[in-house]
Amino acid sequence: MDITEALLRGMPLPRPDEDGDKDRRGQVMVVAGSVEVPGAALLAGIAALRAGAGKLQMATARSVAVPLGLAVPEALVIGLPETPDGGIAPEAGAELARRARRCGAVLVGPGMTNGAESAALTGVLLDRLDGPALVLDAAALRGLTDSRERLHRHAGRAVITPHAGEMASLLGIEREAVAADPRGTARRAAALLQVVVVMKGPCTEIVTPQGEAWRYSGGTVGLATSGSGDTLAGLVAGLLARGATPLQAAVWAVHLHGEAGNRLTRRHGPLGFLARELLAEVPGIMAALSDPVGGEAVSSEPPR
Repeated sequence: MDITEALLRGMPLPRPDEDGDKDRRGQVMVVAGSVEVPGAALLAGIAALRAGAGKLQMATARSVAVPLGLAVPEALVIGLPETPDGGIAPEAGAELARRARRCGAVLVGPGMTNGAESAALTGVLLDRLDGPALVLDAAALRGLTDSRERLHRHAGRAVITPHAGEMASLLGIEREAVAADPRGTARRAAALLQVVVVMKGPCTEIVTPQGEAWRYSGGTVGLATSGSGDTLAGLVAGLLARGATPLQAAVWAVHLHGEAGNRLTRRHGPLGFLARELLAEVPGIMAALSDPVGGEAVSSEPPR
């Protein structure tokens, strides 16, 4: 099924009460970044806020926590013990799980070091978290097939967001096999892990554990840029924190991400815009789609 404005209007996002406070808007925790890639946490965290989450916690390597906090003053930033290569140490998992108890969603992985330590940290979180929705991206995807029983504890509240290379590693197959059948490999991963899969690519496939599938093919080549996946993962987490279901959050986030790229393409051309520039476009697109206009399509093109 193609993702369209009509489809999204048929699965409206949860709307906060007019007198609701930021806690009721939803709390999100982003576990992300490293000494080499601290900006991934920034992009994912801001994306979660742009998606409408009310409160943001960002947990990252201790030596980059203060600069990150200054860059995102809206967030509570947690500095964590580091590995020798500047990643988040696995022993931080217990403390993170404790802090995440009141969160509606937890995102793990953007910008984390792609090693055994990140896999170990993800495993600790899968064991200790109980309640929040989960988004696993990038380094957090490593070794998930060996930890699928841990992930099954979170069935019904988890989303993974691999690109073709990550999916190939996840399933132990060649990247060419993923490219030849992205929907089929997404179905296989969704069933194996009991998660909603967002299979990123020129045509993004969204698949549930039951094999139901949605497709978004309206994006632009400009989205293939550094940090773009971090923003998408943050959008999914922010929508989950607001109370969206995993499928609903995935479908909406993929559309918002793609349409933000289309806006920038119309304004600046197909190449050269930055992942951070996508974020300012999201609230307007979301508001237009949430406007009760009797089912008529509302343009997401900004006023001129």
